[in-house]
Amino acid sequence: MAYDVQQLLRMTQSQLDELFTASPAGDIPDGEGKGMAIIGAGSGLTPQIAGFINYFVWQGKIFDAKAGLLKNKILPFGIAAIVARVYKGESWLDHKGCIVLDYSHTSLVAGWIRDEIRIIEPGFYLGQAFGGRTRLFHFALQF
Repeated sequence: MAYDVQQLLRMTQSQLDELFTASPAGDIPDGEGKGMAIIGAGSGLTPQIAGFINYFVWQGKIFDAKAGLLKNKILPFGIAAIVARVYKGESWLDHKGCIVLDYSHTSLVAGWIRDEIRIIEPGFYLGQAFGGRTRLFHFALQF
């Protein structure tokens, strides 16, 4: 099945979890991925919340696969900031392989955040964000 961001924005939390769990880790991406936060999964407001966040807060991530690092594109200007280490590891959701985006040693602002991503089709990743050990929301990255 081919996925797009609009489909993911219509999915419930359990559908997103199912898709994440069924997907392989894939290769660590390289380059700029356009991001979309999926907050309030399954509610009628999810697309509006995603649009607001995408415009004002977070537009995506820029990966440097060789260096094992990324920077987030933030604020309305798309400033490259908030660095994370990128490596393959075990998902906190299902203990299977995933790509970990680890802010604990690279960011004072986001040191308590950990993201995990898995490829759902070529150039398209589904992610989940954790604050501490609490899962906060899903997100999509398109390359």
